[in-house]
Amino acid sequence: MDQNSPSEAKSNGIRTANGSENGIKTPFLIGVAGGTASGKSTVCKRIMEQLGQADMDHTQRQVVSISQDSFYRELTPAEKQRADKGLFNFDHPDAFNEELMLTTLQDILQGKKVEINEYDYRSNALHPEKKLTIYPADVVLFEGILVFYFPAIRDLFHMKLFVDTDSDTRLARRVPRDINERGRDLEQVLNAYMVFVKPAFEEFCSPTKKFADVIIPRGADNTVAIDLIVQHIREFLNNRTRQDHSPHLASGGTSALNLPRGRDESTPPSPSSSFRRFSSTTINKKLFSVVLNY
Repeated sequence: MDQNSPSEAKSNGIRTANGSENGIKTPFLIGVAGGTASGKSTVCKRIMEQLGQADMDHTQRQVVSISQDSFYRELTPAEKQRADKGLFNFDHPDAFNEELMLTTLQDILQGKKVEINEYDYRSNALHPEKKLTIYPADVVLFEGILVFYFPAIRDLFHMKLFVDTDSDTRLARRVPRDINERGRDLEQVLNAYMVFVKPAFEEFCSPTKKFADVIIPRGADNTVAIDLIVQHIREFLNNRTRQDHSPHLASGGTSALNLPRGRDESTPPSPSSSFRRFSSTTINKKLFSVVLNY
């Protein structure tokens, strides 16, 4: 698929239409891309931890994280045999169910509750019984190696982050992870990396870095970058709290999120002004140019 679709012209930076549409509160959708073992899921975890969301009941979370791995397509019997031998390319765009990914994210943006199958790395298949229920949230993080590759999906994101970690570090992380957590042997891991993972990163993943609003060098080790991103998410959540007067947020939400205090709550800004303020500061690449390389 051509990732340079004409549709990208619609997405010059952050999409700002993320308020209430037809009475439905749409979440702020953040895409988090990067190579294998670059630290995407860890970055998402750090963001949720700093926002006080990681240990919260999943039905009450304001911020949720979803992995693109849950959208691997079902393999044919022949593909399954190759996958079990480490001979299937899971880093190619064709390995994903693009249609299901798109419709699921569209449902999430419409404030719908969705169910997503968990992926079993040992069996190379979606788990038939284990499902993750995603309840309507204020902020949704969607992370994966190719979340910016598909134009229709890329255009859904209000903000796009690319976790940029050098290849040596990524390989050093991938080897023990795949051996200890995914049941692979060393030869299988190294062969898959050289034959599939590395070439696919260079052909499909790395070029999508140009679509990112913010590039995070060193991944989760870049605490300054994560702190700055969390600050803007807090601002967004704080503005939404004051606009919507949501019951579950008003009862302790600001305390859990450490949201800014001391502002005049009697004159909340209009939704459009708060979205503009969040967007303009977040997308300001000059602001990030020094901080993210700290």
